[in-house]
Amino acid sequence: MMTFIIEHLEKKVYPWCVIEYKHISSIVGKKNLWITNNSDTKLKKCARLFRKSVKTMKLEKTCVLDPDADKELKPNDAKKFQYFVFGGILGDYPPRKRTKKELKIKSERRNLGKQQMATDNAVYVAKEILNGRKLSKLQFQDGVEIKTGKKESVQLPYKYVLVKGKPLICKELINRLKKQKGF
Repeated sequence: MMTFIIEHLEKKVYPWCVIEYKHISSIVGKKNLWITNNSDTKLKKCARLFRKSVKTMKLEKTCVLDPDADKELKPNDAKKFQYFVFGGILGDYPPRKRTKKELKIKSERRNLGKQQMATDNAVYVAKEILNGRKLSKLQFQDGVEIKTGKKESVQLPYKYVLVKGKPLICKELINRLKKQKGF
């Protein structure tokens, strides 16, 4: 069994976090998703919640997904690891390499390419790889523009995996961006 762990690294659970975590749950299933370093009850419906940090959990067979890691995640890593840890971080552009700084645990690290992805995209890509697809067989798009009005838009500068030719982005997030005109 593979468990996908989001170490929540923001000061609070922002509305965009709830949307993204719910989307991740729809990708991997509630029973396969843990959210650590947080116990906000808004997240109970989409994941197992742990108040403590993954840094204190002493899990074996753990892999941290980090764009700065030297090795790429490969399909055979599904046999080597049981826990796959992602940082729940609002991305900075340009990236500040916060995963490396804030997720210091003794474990191997793998990347999904060197570009920063939204957490839901990173989990989707990892799941695809662990289910047998090579990273080189996935298609990506750099950046997404979300129209929020007749002339207004929001630019999301991250790398997005293409699913059926379209960037993987949650409709609920698009609707929120349109309502609030950005983050």
